[in-house]
Amino acid sequence: MSDKRSFRRPAPFSLRLTPEERLRLERDAGHQSVSAYIKSRLFDGAAAPVRTRGLSPVDRAALAEALAKLGQSRIANNLNQLARAANVGALDLTPELEAELQEACAAVLDMRALLVQAVGLSEGRS
Repeated sequence: MSDKRSFRRPAPFSLRLTPEERLRLERDAGHQSVSAYIKSRLFDGAAAPVRTRGLSPVDRAALAEALAKLGQSRIANNLNQLARAANVGALDLTPELEAELQEACAAVLDMRALLVQAVGLSEGRS
C-alpha cells in the first residue's frame, strides 16, 4: 500500500495575459482545457494524453437541438392527459388522434436519436 503523503503535485505555473490574449488562447484551445492546450503546444504533443473539458462542439450541437425540441414540445403534458383519459375510459381514438400520436412517437424517437448521438453511444447500446 503506497503512502499518499509521499506524492507531491508540482507547483502551479502562473501566466498573466491581457483579456484579448486570454480570449485568443481559449478560442485556440477549442474543446481542450487551456492547460492541456499550452502543454501540447510547448511539448509538441509529447505530453500526457489530453483530457477534454466537457463535450465536443458536435455533441453540444446535438444536445442543444434535442433540448430545443423538448422545450418546444408538450409531449409530457399530452401523454399525461392521454393516460388520464385512457384510465377513466374516455379516450376516443379518432384518426386525427391516431395521427397526432404517431407524430408524437416520431418526435420522441428523433429526440432519442439526438441524445444517443450527443452522449456518444451507439444505437445498439442505448
